[in-house]
Amino acid sequence: MDLEEIIQQIQSIEPSWVEKARQHTEKLAIPPRALGRLHDIAERLCGIFGTLEPDVSSKAFLVMAGDHGVVADRVSAFPQEVTGEMVKNFLRGGAAINALARSVGAEVLVVDMGIIPDVDLCGHEMDQQFRICKVDRGTANIARGPAMSRQQAKQAILHGFQLASELFASGTRLLGTGDMGIGNTTPSAAIGVVLTGESAAKMVGRGTGVSDEALARKREIVELALAVNRPNPADALGVLEKVGGFEIGGIAGCILAGAYYRRPVVIDGFISTAGALVAQALCPRVVDYLFAGHCSEEAGHRMMLAHLGLEPIIDLRLRLGEGTGAALAMGIIEGAVRVFREVLTFEAAGVSKNVT
Repeated sequence: MDLEEIIQQIQSIEPSWVEKARQHTEKLAIPPRALGRLHDIAERLCGIFGTLEPDVSSKAFLVMAGDHGVVADRVSAFPQEVTGEMVKNFLRGGAAINALARSVGAEVLVVDMGIIPDVDLCGHEMDQQFRICKVDRGTANIARGPAMSRQQAKQAILHGFQLASELFASGTRLLGTGDMGIGNTTPSAAIGVVLTGESAAKMVGRGTGVSDEALARKREIVELALAVNRPNPADALGVLEKVGGFEIGGIAGCILAGAYYRRPVVIDGFISTAGALVAQALCPRVVDYLFAGHCSEEAGHRMMLAHLGLEPIIDLRLRLGEGTGAALAMGIIEGAVRVFREVLTFEAAGVSKNVT
């Protein structure tokens, strides 16, 4: 489908189902709203799925990988080769996202959205968990000009949409977003500045842990990229084109697919939320289908979430990416669903609801 057609067909969640869910919550044999945000989570899931029997038992992650030309300006503490090496580690099942996804029973699919090397699996047993959607071999340097062409920006989004669509068609009920890409906090910060209106001084953080000197240079690079490219916040596709990344576009496409198919999507940290900002700028209704897995230590993440109107489920000072915060949050989301579906009502439990 065309991107414009996808956007036009996305609808907001049905508030009547949320209200029905709240009425059910009132009947549970616990004090009113005693489990706080767990009730909110379960009730919004009822609105997303259009049922009082929400099911998030089948979970999956799409971990989007891409390289970035801006790494040439020394914005990362790690060399660019690490992107491809970490993709291989994901496929070995040896990364943090693999461990945490296993803990919640989630499948992990790794996607080459635009890394520089070609990953040779050589018949590796994990080859079924790998998808190649290489838009290009890394983006151009955003400090010198646009990250990609407008057509490539659209291609990245549509790749993400298609991959998520396939997972939903195969039964996935809860999708998590993850990322891998050395240098990708720089384009994410640039997107954050444009789409939230915050300053680069507030939005740009240390990423992989750069020094004070490198942090100052990183802020200068983001400001330079914005001055050179002059992205228009009213043109979300143009923002991705000028200062984005292929994996960020892929994440935006995953989010659009969640809203299109009425499935919840748990976003991870700074990079995933940059993708969410792009998706929200394309179609504000997508936020109905989003859960913020966590708030990262990256400087601008909390401001991004505030712009989206999302409250993080956990806050554990994480700053890894990969989807790790979203994986941890999935356990809480499933707990919310179990409370909603499995806790007896006052009547069924034979418990008096009268309050003295």
